[in-house]
Amino acid sequence: MAARDPLDLFLDAVGQVRRVAAGTPETSYYPAISATLNAVGDTLAPKVLCLHHPSGTRSGIPDFGLFERTTFRKGEAPEWRGGIAPERGVVEVKGAGHDIAKLLASDQVQQKYLPEHGLVLATNLWQWRLLDAAGLRESFDLAEDEAGFWRLAHGPRPQALRKRFADFLQRCLLWRAPLARPKDVAFFLASYARDAMALMEERASLPALATLRGALEKSLGIAFDARDGERLFRSTLVQTLFYGLFSAWAAHDHRRPFDWRAADYDLHLPVVRLLYNQVRAPQALRPLGFEPLLDAATATLARVDRDAFFRAFDAAHAVQYFYEPFLEFFDPELRKQLGVWYTPPEIVEYMVERVDRVLREELGRADGLADPDVWVLDPCCGTGSYVVQVLRRIGATLAAKGLGDLAAERLKDAARSRIVGFEIMTAPLIIAHWQVGQLLKEAGAALAEEERAAIYLTNALTGWSHNAPQPAIQGFDELLKERTEADAVKRTRRILVVIGNPPYNAYAGTAPESEGGLVDAYKLGLQDVWGVKKFNLDDLFVRFFRVAEQRIAASTGEGIVCFITNFSWLNGASYVVMRQRLLDEFDAIWVDNLNGDSRETGKVTPDGRPDPSAFSTEMNREGIRVGTAIVTMARRAA
Repeated sequence: MAARDPLDLFLDAVGQVRRVAAGTPETSYYPAISATLNAVGDTLAPKVLCLHHPSGTRSGIPDFGLFERTTFRKGEAPEWRGGIAPERGVVEVKGAGHDIAKLLASDQVQQKYLPEHGLVLATNLWQWRLLDAAGLRESFDLAEDEAGFWRLAHGPRPQALRKRFADFLQRCLLWRAPLARPKDVAFFLASYARDAMALMEERASLPALATLRGALEKSLGIAFDARDGERLFRSTLVQTLFYGLFSAWAAHDHRRPFDWRAADYDLHLPVVRLLYNQVRAPQALRPLGFEPLLDAATATLARVDRDAFFRAFDAAHAVQYFYEPFLEFFDPELRKQLGVWYTPPEIVEYMVERVDRVLREELGRADGLADPDVWVLDPCCGTGSYVVQVLRRIGATLAAKGLGDLAAERLKDAARSRIVGFEIMTAPLIIAHWQVGQLLKEAGAALAEEERAAIYLTNALTGWSHNAPQPAIQGFDELLKERTEADAVKRTRRILVVIGNPPYNAYAGTAPESEGGLVDAYKLGLQDVWGVKKFNLDDLFVRFFRVAEQRIAASTGEGIVCFITNFSWLNGASYVVMRQRLLDEFDAIWVDNLNGDSRETGKVTPDGRPDPSAFSTEMNREGIRVGTAIVTMARRAA
């Protein structure tokens, strides 16, 4: 039988007691508490057992003790003996009419259970609070008041509340657990982020949200649509805050205490500073109530065994590897819609090395990517894999030339000017900046506080025309500066290389009108010349191909495009005009077809073994389910 949702399990049991009208205000609800906590505890590793009236206490008998099931050998029946302490804390329960503040301040909690056990989960059925010696750690209300709670017990329940309540209880049961695995840390931060999303939905009418949304639209040159776009905007804000918190913690000098209120200074990124300032400002986003959640997330990070955590994977890639599992916990559907897949380093390295060789052999740049006149753009840089690998290739070339300390300075100059990344979402933007900062630090050319990498928050599909008017962004100087610097790259820089892994899907959250008919050139003659009556050119990667073609063929006049994308464009009827244009505009084209289409292979080999795609990783063995191909296209100067 499938496990029941903890919220339904709890409220159904509570409602049943209430309907009988013969129970006591407190103890009759104990079975509902224990059943719910055990349902959550059974999902953990090790499992956590909620035991009524444990004996191993000196300061009285709490209502429940929370025990790790590893205390006993497999198959052994528990025998509770004096001295066995509840490793995960104790639970104190009162009736729904009891004042939660009085319960928290009671001698029973403050003078008895906290001093002995160090962790108390207190509840009056509808308000839940987790306390330790430092004070309140977690807080969750099932309803606005007691009457609302009883309505929940006997009526419909919001789906979002189910997930948030289960997350809250899981965090409480894990509060004492060792925290070292990246997956566990990702769960904690993503669950706080989900709570923040729920608060945004409840307070969606806050004027400051509309103001910030409008400023981002003007900065990015897009319009978030009414339904999916609103979700994308909210998700972007929440991800930035909580992923920025993690990134700052990873970069922080832990010889001094870490505080999220100063996290932006660890990242040296003006856009992030703007958002944290908005959250703290009473006249802006402070009414959203994010501060307690950010405090709780900071306390969680303080519990992490940093040495063990960073041993789990290469510390230099920690932030990058962490983003995919974070987004999977936080919003798996959005992750799928946005096509957020971590590109394996072998693919990134191969593409960068190929571009470096083509620059030398086809375009006459003897130093390849290290040539100071070679401007490189990743128009959808995500977490910065390609930008970082290009800089590594430049560093290796400079080192081989025997330039000494000058090599580090030239590498830093490249990172700050001509190796450019564009990204439309702030969370991966943070990761990209963090990664470049770490690389430069290791190279002996750390960025100063006023310096930044040339990675910008912008929409790579808009803003290339000199004639396109740019609306004012009143009161958001950081966004205005970001847009100005990104536009300078789009309109004045002679880009010679476009490289990356564009999003594969058509995402409905942004209105494409501002792109100005970007892919119209790929539709000309489809029906009347080629006889293609039905076609689909909406996938994002097609638009990125068009931008790259225009930059290299029409603007620079020479250069290289190197993308890994969905391979549907190689033989699909919809793309026949696109293929013809690319053949006409480029002198040489190389295609590495990586296959991997689940519709053709069924994700298994002929003998039935798993057939992962090139994007399969230890953290995501399935990888993407569409076939992929790497294309490298070179255009020589006329």
